[in-house]
Amino acid sequence: QVQLVESGGGLVQAGGSLRLSCAASGRTFSSYAMGWFRQAPGKEREFVATISRNSGRLRYADSVKGRFTISRDNAKNTVYLQMNSLKPEDTAVYYCAADRTALEFGVSVGVNEYDYWGQGTQVTVSS
Repeated sequence: QVQLVESGGGLVQAGGSLRLSCAASGRTFSSYAMGWFRQAPGKEREFVATISRNSGRLRYADSVKGRFTISRDNAKNTVYLQMNSLKPEDTAVYYCAADRTALEFGVSVGVNEYDYWGQGTQVTVSS
């Protein structure tokens, strides 16, 4: 079992930046692939970015490619999402998630592939 706690959300103007953090409990963080998802009001939860256990493989949704960067620090049990050039359509609740069955270079893009979820942090981008 792992607990995930997101932080770093807030209100920002279009074109601005935010850095989300997700802190994980436990001593097995390095054995999980990690992902970021988001959910806007009235919409389904969607994939944003994922990073493999050893940071060797990354994947992004087309809508954020070139603007967002996922990274992790296994020594700190933390995964990050650096968000630049934010747009109003990036407004959503952002969730981090952990996939405990991922292989060393495995990445997961489906909601159902993840086993643990944080409570989410709100990101609002004003125009």
